[in-house]
Amino acid sequence: MTAAEQTTPVHGVPCWVSLMTRDLRATEDFYAAVLGWTFRSGTLGEGFSVAHAGTLPVAGFGQIAPGLPTSVTWTPYFAVTDADVVAARVRERGGTVAVGPIRLGPGRGAVAADREGAGFGFWEGRTPSWSLGRGNALASLELRTSHAFDSAIFYAGIFDWASGEPGGCEVGYAYAQDAVVVRQGGRTVATLRGGGDAASRDPRLRPRWHVRFLVEDVAAVAEAARAAGGTVSPPVDSPSPADGTESVISDPEGGIFTVCSRPVPGVPGPPG
Repeated sequence: MTAAEQTTPVHGVPCWVSLMTRDLRATEDFYAAVLGWTFRSGTLGEGFSVAHAGTLPVAGFGQIAPGLPTSVTWTPYFAVTDADVVAARVRERGGTVAVGPIRLGPGRGAVAADREGAGFGFWEGRTPSWSLGRGNALASLELRTSHAFDSAIFYAGIFDWASGEPGGCEVGYAYAQDAVVVRQGGRTVATLRGGGDAASRDPRLRPRWHVRFLVEDVAAVAEAARAAGGTVSPPVDSPSPADGTESVISDPEGGIFTVCSRPVPGVPGPPG
């Protein structure tokens, strides 16, 4: 990917998602079979690749070093202007910084967790021209947590949500969805919802960021995931009517993601 194909995203907005896996090639085969993605070498060196839907970048994939006790999980990254400042804010507010900030190719990144253990990353620098809810990027990003308002205060403090800066993120409450909603430029970039249970044995119910990918046929994708060795939950109505039906899928190594159908006609969703 050339520099001309990259952009510097707005501070505080989701700018990328990635999956670290123990068997990169097998994982690429799974997502190619289930979501139709193709893979190309990225800018971070050997052991990393970028998934594409058609010609557009969708997500990053990386190989976990042998022996490293890291779980296989989808991680959203948020754009920041200064990774060191954000890392300090995470620690000050009771979160943890597991990795970084470190130099990675064209930028600096870090992986962290909030007070309830939900993992996320942040990135200082340019990224692929990628935008949540548009084109072939993921359809939506949702934090399932035990205390949505407390989590909103945490993330607002580290990412300057609701700072009032022109062009920045705004935070509001969507009564119809019973969720805290983060918007930028008139579109939803993140949703924070209660109902997470830190004591649950089911990883889908523990506090975590859920990534949702848009597909034409949820049932067909679910069947492809089963055939490729994944675990699939039955399709249900999405908490957000604009996302139609959805199904939670776990890839063969335990990476959890959600697929959702095209927006229901007549139901407003994020513009773009």
